[in-house]
Amino acid sequence: MILNEEFSPISIWFSTEMNKKEAEYLITVSHDNGIVECDYSWNGDTLTLTPVSGWIAGIRYLLSISGYARSTDGRELRLERYIFFYAINKTLPPLIEWFSPHDGESISANNFNLEIIFSQPMDRLTVESSLIIEGSSEKTFEWSNDDKSIKVICERALSPWTVYRWRINDGAKSKDGVPLTGITSAFFSTDLDRVLPQVVNVYPVIQHEGRWFATGGSLEEDFGPSLGIAIEFNKAMGDTSLRSTRFEPSLNGKTEKLTEESIVFIPSQDLEPETVYTLIVSGETKDTEGLKIGNDYRRSFVADIPYMRVISISTVDDNSLDFSTLEDEGYESLVLQVPVSEADGDLIRIMIHFSLLLTEDARQKTTLSISLSPYFPTRLDPAALRFVSWLSDDRLLMEWERLESGSFGKPNYYRLLIPGGRGGISDGNGLYLQKDIYVYLEAI
Repeated sequence: MILNEEFSPISIWFSTEMNKKEAEYLITVSHDNGIVECDYSWNGDTLTLTPVSGWIAGIRYLLSISGYARSTDGRELRLERYIFFYAINKTLPPLIEWFSPHDGESISANNFNLEIIFSQPMDRLTVESSLIIEGSSEKTFEWSNDDKSIKVICERALSPWTVYRWRINDGAKSKDGVPLTGITSAFFSTDLDRVLPQVVNVYPVIQHEGRWFATGGSLEEDFGPSLGIAIEFNKAMGDTSLRSTRFEPSLNGKTEKLTEESIVFIPSQDLEPETVYTLIVSGETKDTEGLKIGNDYRRSFVADIPYMRVISISTVDDNSLDFSTLEDEGYESLVLQVPVSEADGDLIRIMIHFSLLLTEDARQKTTLSISLSPYFPTRLDPAALRFVSWLSDDRLLMEWERLESGSFGKPNYYRLLIPGGRGGISDGNGLYLQKDIYVYLEAI
């Protein structure tokens, strides 16, 4: 027997007026999962049962009428009837034929998809609303195979080394409206990849035609101007690796991917000469599975970038200061005796020898940056630059006039300033004097 509608009633007719309460106690409607709650109503000698929540398609119900009941005139009636019936249709309930990941399977945390194959075409809305993956993010669904197959795609990667459970309850129905039998559940773990990421190599690289190549040198001894720092990991890394590096002291630059397993840090300017830098790769850096390095990776180095230096300052009579023999702290108390040529108009000549070759633009800036001013006594008139000449790319000849020579017991001093620092004299390729150099010229 098949009832036509979701709320089709069941009617039981008695041949005489019954004790209603006793008659109602005799009657139950059930299925494999329990008793069906029904509303009872009487119309004369006819008892009608209507399901409170409606009949479910494809479910086999059992109407049981069993026991003793009395009519209102005192006669006793013994009943023993069992009637099976369906509602709407008698289609078999759908089953889950296959799913992946399998129960208890270890999988990757990346690109996770849950796939389920049913035995019958399913109602999409009821399946999607009945499917729960504990701990997952927003999901999208892809149906195929005449709605027998569903693929569940999580929008974000799952957490590594985590157990996930999923279930689909009996609210999921076939297209005929028949629900799944019971609740299906399973679990899987994202521990397929058990190798933690780590830094395996750090080395200098040079760019050529848009590509980066290893220089063959070490970071500690061979990191020179215009180079990048390649950081190589033991496995494919996630996007967090592009934000993983920092330096002490701070160093500006950008990070790009070289390969799935390596990145390159590109400084925005050359590093400070003779400065100890520490490269730090954050312990929060994750691989494509989401596994973290764990502890910060640290590597200290000094860039192979020298300061530009003054090798010597000499006069026309070969009196000179040899800076190679001096400590840096002695640069501010240097005295050089310079003869004044009265025949040429109270003129002095000095030659400055630099440690690096200067570009044409740098040579022009250098001649304008170096200055000579009266120092002692204060009454001395200012000196005037008369002539400059670059004897080579690293040797500068300078002439000043209107200097006054001192006498015995009354020396005259002029202060020569060669400015240093990033804003001072440089070779034009990023290398510069570490600090200002002062030389006191004694005019004799």
